[in-house]
Amino acid sequence: MRITSLGHAGLLLETAAGRIVCDPWFNPAFYDSWIPFPDNSGIDPRQFADAEYLYVSHLHRDHFDAKFLREHMSKDTAVLLPDYPVPELRNELESLGFRNFIQTRNNEVVELDGGLRILTNALTKPTKSPVGDSGLVVDDGRVRIYNQNDSRPVETVPIAQLGPLHAHFVQFTGANWYPMVYDFADEEMADIGRRKRANGMARAVSYIEHYGAAHIFPFAGPTCFLDDDLFDLNDLADDGTNVFPDQFAFLRFMQERGHEHGHLFLPGTVVTLAPDGTAEVEQVPETEIARIRDDRRGYLLDYKRKVQPLIDAGKAALPSDRSDLLGQLKEWVEPLLALADNICAKVDGRVLLEVVDGDSCEQIVFDFLDRRVARYAGEEWRDRFRVARPLVEDLVRRRVEDWANELFLSCRFEASRRDGYNEFVYTFFQCLSVERMTFVESCFEEAGDIKDFARAGDHVIQRKCPHMDADLVAFGTVDDGVLTCQMHGWEFDLATGKCLVGDGRHLISRPLRTDAEGAAADAAYPGVDDGRGHSG
Repeated sequence: MRITSLGHAGLLLETAAGRIVCDPWFNPAFYDSWIPFPDNSGIDPRQFADAEYLYVSHLHRDHFDAKFLREHMSKDTAVLLPDYPVPELRNELESLGFRNFIQTRNNEVVELDGGLRILTNALTKPTKSPVGDSGLVVDDGRVRIYNQNDSRPVETVPIAQLGPLHAHFVQFTGANWYPMVYDFADEEMADIGRRKRANGMARAVSYIEHYGAAHIFPFAGPTCFLDDDLFDLNDLADDGTNVFPDQFAFLRFMQERGHEHGHLFLPGTVVTLAPDGTAEVEQVPETEIARIRDDRRGYLLDYKRKVQPLIDAGKAALPSDRSDLLGQLKEWVEPLLALADNICAKVDGRVLLEVVDGDSCEQIVFDFLDRRVARYAGEEWRDRFRVARPLVEDLVRRRVEDWANELFLSCRFEASRRDGYNEFVYTFFQCLSVERMTFVESCFEEAGDIKDFARAGDHVIQRKCPHMDADLVAFGTVDDGVLTCQMHGWEFDLATGKCLVGDGRHLISRPLRTDAEGAAADAAYPGVDDGRGHSG
């Protein structure tokens, strides 16, 4: 199997049974904040425009590049469709002209022509919106690879059952707006950034260790920020507090933990995998690598000059006039609040939206207590967002149902909060449609009783993390009475079940029983790692 990096999470997989194009991204995304890094504009799309298969993992705009797909990909290509509970991804692709779909089923092998086998695993937990992330396993009968991209699978057994992986393509730095947009003091900002950077890379290493592939190719990040307002978000000098480490930093992180099987994977890198587990890596020129690695600021400034016209055009296309935002938001959002019983209970407060227009500021409150959208009148709020008016006008006029996938990931806003992080605030702003809200609320209703447990230290806990259902036996560690889920770094106090990093989630936890019958029953539960390689 021959694999070419198309940049970011983009892959061209060439097999004897056909070519698969994965997540091609070439145009600025998220209000032109995100730009592919390194520059992939030199890749000629004609080499894969008529590929037999297309796989788009999810709807985030650094994976779903509508402009590129519309202009360059053949509409005769068969689309490998992940198993999402709502049809948004298919609808978007159909609107671009695609008409041939192969609907997969979550964690089930699909046989394609020529003996090609694939498996997709979609993550649809409401915290990631109804169209979350998905990964793709490809087996051509000789070589087997896992394209994990942004996904964080909670069921890992189906992939392992397919057999040893020859290559694993893994994300090591996530899509973030935290903590950069918040008004934290410098010391707190640096501390959060340091922990977030380390947690993201540690999570990737935990996946690497879990799947045990022969070769590791870090990809799907980081992006780069070339607009003047955001340029300082780039990791210009291998800053340990920056949440966007590059491949060089992650490969070093891997090596420090004893993993020597990682490879640099830049746009244009070509990998040939053999059945015996060997990999031939045809790297881009060393002069290009050195420029990216050793002269980051100069490289990005040159790149910025090339991309600046696209950024300027994007800004110029935003609405320049004013509309009745409050009236439109009331009409649009209040019916959704009426549906959001569980989300409103979990938010249990108000969110203040400050729409900034030069020296003026229109203040609108999303009230999850009284389920209304109103002019702000001094009520106590828990979260506050300050956003430039043209962006809000655009979101409202287009009725964008996922503000995380348009506004928040752009980092083009400022935020404050008076209480701890509450994920349900962001869940709400990812579900601004009846279909999404109905689905998310039904998920909460169907959560039901917890029946699967594990041992953690001297406690018995629910086996699935209350954040996103990660298997804590696989991804949990215990240290000094605190359980940490390595998938996202969420921490829980074992004595109380209290979440230590945010509001709205609680871990079911109780002490181990001491009577003979109860102790024997508890001992039968699988154990969570104590952080030293021992199960609790």
